[in-house]
Amino acid sequence: MVADFNYHGKSIQELVNMSLKDFASLLPARQRRSLNRGLNDKYKNLLRKLKVSKKPVKTHLRDAVVIPEMVGKIIHVHNGKEYAVVRIEQDMIGHYLGEFALTRKSIKHSAPGIGATKSSAAVSVR
Repeated sequence: MVADFNYHGKSIQELVNMSLKDFASLLPARQRRSLNRGLNDKYKNLLRKLKVSKKPVKTHLRDAVVIPEMVGKIIHVHNGKEYAVVRIEQDMIGHYLGEFALTRKSIKHSAPGIGATKSSAAVSVR
């Protein structure tokens, strides 16, 4: 049995019906300040595209706060090199889009390079 989603005691439907100002009052301080300052034109354009388009939307707005209207949408967030596919879930509400598109890959070393250190001399170079 899956528990119903609640964000600070509000269901997803209640969050969608709330005004942006009321929703911002539920958020942590940094996100609340970001939304209370008002939405810039690029953020408004992203929201408009999400409402109209059935296809995934590409964006560079890594600092956009995930709001309830975005839930269930697919957004391609730019990570500096390519677009990372992000499917917006209910648990992502209140986070920034950039948190889900990592900018660095984990480092995976294979073998030491030629002349790396004296200790790597025992390892075959070929």
